[in-house]
Amino acid sequence: MSERGNFGTKIGVILATAGSAVGLGNIWRFPYMTGQDGGAAFIVLYLVCILLLGIPGMVGEFIVGRHGASNAARAYHLLGGKWWAAVGYMGSVTSIIILGFYSVVAGWCLQYLMASLLGGLNGDAAYVARYFQEFSSHPVKPLLWTVAFILLTHLVVIRGVRRGIERFSNLLMPTLFVLLLIVVVASCLQPGAGRGVAFLFKPDFTKISRGVLLDALGQAFFSLSLGTACLCTYASYFSRQANLLRSAGQIAGIDTLIAILAGLMIFPAAFSVGVNPDSGPSLIFITLPTVFQQAFTPTLGYIVGILFYALLSLAALTSTISMHEIGTAMFYEQLHISRPRGAVLETLCAVAIGVACSLSCGAADISILGKSFLDCCDYLTSNILLPLGSFLTCILLGWVVPRRVVRDEFTNWGTLPGVLFAVWIFLIRYVSPLCIVAVFLHQLGVI
Repeated sequence: MSERGNFGTKIGVILATAGSAVGLGNIWRFPYMTGQDGGAAFIVLYLVCILLLGIPGMVGEFIVGRHGASNAARAYHLLGGKWWAAVGYMGSVTSIIILGFYSVVAGWCLQYLMASLLGGLNGDAAYVARYFQEFSSHPVKPLLWTVAFILLTHLVVIRGVRRGIERFSNLLMPTLFVLLLIVVVASCLQPGAGRGVAFLFKPDFTKISRGVLLDALGQAFFSLSLGTACLCTYASYFSRQANLLRSAGQIAGIDTLIAILAGLMIFPAAFSVGVNPDSGPSLIFITLPTVFQQAFTPTLGYIVGILFYALLSLAALTSTISMHEIGTAMFYEQLHISRPRGAVLETLCAVAIGVACSLSCGAADISILGKSFLDCCDYLTSNILLPLGSFLTCILLGWVVPRRVVRDEFTNWGTLPGVLFAVWIFLIRYVSPLCIVAVFLHQLGVI
């Protein structure tokens, strides 16, 4: 496949793959989950879950992708047989659905970035809540932002792996990190910010419950993009010399660092004005604009608001790029067409889903079983398809593929130490599947 390409540098591999994991889940979901689940105690459990579920799962998807050196469907086929190709197809379809509804929220971030620049978010909590309601339910504005974000993603992916994904990841990830640090410093310098820092780093283990543990498992699972075929697709561009375990550890480390910095950005500012940021989906579009106005001087609040929505947009873009690439690779390789045509097919599918999701937020009655189409897409992917894809990957590598084949990929054909292979295969066979089943049942409300 002459069009496939590959990553050109080790840092490109890390930044691009980390960019696929870093997204709104780090900057929005992680802080509000931390807020509602007891602060530092939740973070301790989250770190343990990263070790038990996150890193082993990443290595597993890396093995599938690098072994196949092709799109997810073909990679699973080559490793497990023709019936296992269904796992790759499922991951690719999942990524298309996620790209569609994720771009709706990413489009909201762009709107809020523009509103911050123009001073349109100045007002009390009631005004900000009304602003969000009117904008999200408008029949045209959010739809245009959604399509614009998908097209922006398309322009990056169509350039290929090295000139598109790697080059832009090398630019976007450091920029995101710098913006995040600036807002963190501004937040931590506010009067009373120490209470927010203590909440984030001083654990109270009496707050740990079964629900908190399962939430930590779920956050570790979703934060690293497990089950989307994203890691598998990116690994297909890895060199044969890439150390898969080290790469997984580095990427998980970057992802976790970004999430904790997001907490340092939000909690000190929120606690300084007496707000606990546990308000779920409304956090970034209703709660935080008011917090920034109350916590900072007018000038500083204006700057922080702009920087915050700029980094949210960048984080969303790094994730949508990876989601787009999964379907693009599947289309052009499976249909034997050019990469640009594959990217166009991916974009058209995502736009169709994105438009329906955007309109379902109030502009039109597009719902299934009482849920908006956007909520249905979110529920289907997060609660069913992602856990199922990751669970089947564990079964494939732990029980179906010959142990020698898996060990060869893990150790780069004996050139790397294999001392941790026994630990990893035990986790993949027993611990990770049980964790995934627990997350799956928790998301469905069974446990």
